[in-house]
Amino acid sequence: MEYFQEFFKILNGSINWTFKSVLFDVPWNENYFWGLIIISIVVWGLEILFPWRKEQKILRKDFWLDGFYMFFNFFIFSFTISGFYHVLQLFFSDAGISEKSLAIIDISLWPIWLQCLVFFIVLDFVQWITHILLHRIPILWQFHKVHHSVKEMGFSAHLRYHWMENILYKPMKTFGIMILGGFEPEQAYIVHFIAITIGHLNHSNIKISWGPLKYILNNPIMHLYHHAYAIPKKRFGINFGISLSVWDYLFKTNHIPETEGKIKLGFPGDEDIPSDFLSQLTYGFKSNKKVNKI
Repeated sequence: MEYFQEFFKILNGSINWTFKSVLFDVPWNENYFWGLIIISIVVWGLEILFPWRKEQKILRKDFWLDGFYMFFNFFIFSFTISGFYHVLQLFFSDAGISEKSLAIIDISLWPIWLQCLVFFIVLDFVQWITHILLHRIPILWQFHKVHHSVKEMGFSAHLRYHWMENILYKPMKTFGIMILGGFEPEQAYIVHFIAITIGHLNHSNIKISWGPLKYILNNPIMHLYHHAYAIPKKRFGINFGISLSVWDYLFKTNHIPETEGKIKLGFPGDEDIPSDFLSQLTYGFKSNKKVNKI
């Protein structure tokens, strides 16, 4: 009964916080609702002003579908998943497994800028590993197909992903925080906003390579080829970077054959992905004899 009470406590808290965010009744630096909207509008504006694929429409294919996904994954479903993982943390705490028992390093006494940098790097590496698992494990790939069903890249494609991915990403990210002593600095909102911005840019219709920094930062050119229909070099995929490209260069999963960007996106069999939101919510649970990997 206690776990149920805690679940609904967190659920109600998340909903109330979001309503307050919409009404500008929370600190600006913690307002993820308007932060997401502002970042999206800015990146979309850059797409309109500096389009990489000039033949692509401003309201590209599935623009509104992806726009709804942003709010569903970032808020609606996030309410439930936050309550669930709070209960899970309580369960492990009752079992004697705490954040301190899993901590590898305690960064709480480090300078704030260094805490944020380490926090950003560790979480990105954890997400890079999780992303590879989504491609290599057939069951997980069935859900990840929804994200790879994007046929025209744009900023909002960043948050088109199956809700089951959060079931995997959330505990992995929580683990990343716990190995740092369970410490998430107050300034973590900066890290999250930076990650959202980079993710939007990586999926955008803007040609950015970052120059020499391309070996560190992920970019739209690199990520476009992660979504390529035909990948000649790697069985499970290429360019798995989330915010950082350095992991792909270190572990030899990088591949950029050219930079024109006029390639077919998707994967063999993507015609089987339903085009409407409700059908995509349940996609992946039904048995599929053709389990394609990229």
